[in-house]
Amino acid sequence: MKKLVIIILFALVIWGVFWSNNKWLETTEYTVVSEELPEAFDGAKIVQISDLHNATFGKDQSSLIKKIQSAKPDAIFLTGDFIDSNRYDLSASLVLVDEIVKMSKVYFVTGNHEIASNKVDEITAALQERGVIVLANDSVEWDKDGSTIQIAGIDDPLSEPARHGDEVTQDYLESARLTDDFTLLLVHRPEYLSTYAEADVDVVFAGHAHGGQVRLPGIGGLYAPGQGWFPKVTEGIFDQGSSQMVVSRGLGNSNFPLRIFNRPEIVVVTLERE
Repeated sequence: MKKLVIIILFALVIWGVFWSNNKWLETTEYTVVSEELPEAFDGAKIVQISDLHNATFGKDQSSLIKKIQSAKPDAIFLTGDFIDSNRYDLSASLVLVDEIVKMSKVYFVTGNHEIASNKVDEITAALQERGVIVLANDSVEWDKDGSTIQIAGIDDPLSEPARHGDEVTQDYLESARLTDDFTLLLVHRPEYLSTYAEADVDVVFAGHAHGGQVRLPGIGGLYAPGQGWFPKVTEGIFDQGSSQMVVSRGLGNSNFPLRIFNRPEIVVVTLERE
């Protein structure tokens, strides 16, 4: 009997750890301050959704949708790996899109999993049909009360696997035709911060690192693709030159199926004029 009780308790602990680290959504709020920000955008809120990987949060994504809705976003950024190339199910992910396009304008860039799926055209067409603005090495204007800032986005460099990712990223940034306007840049990979900073981007939004997948207390993330073991850039805000980069821990998992001490998150960024 005692053995059975111990087994049950152990199973409950394991289930609790799994649920809290993989299904309990967290909203992480940051404030990005810049004296270059036009006054009309002071207080604007952006929700960043990254690395969904076909994960689900409630029936028809109800928990995730409520979290996003409660943030009252002025814009929503999808920073790649919206689907998972290992278990591709676009229709399941589009359930979320059908709801968030009702809240604000939604902007999307590819991650490595969109590229690896070899279904980029199918994915982007489905998103565009729903009103999502797909940024593929391109930029658009965000107008507000007579002022304008720029929203740009670049494809994941896996689209050119024979070349070094940093070099591809530089070319894609040039293709995006960045102006001198205050610029918000959507990317997937955080490890190229120096390249984004060289392009004088004001604020970068990235994911990909999954928070380091396993977060060790007092140390941080254990492993991130593109950064290796004990990565430095897995969550939070990072500064380089005049650029700031917001890195989301993301929502789902891919090759490694578990998050440990690393709850899935949506990121809410409030822009503030200094």
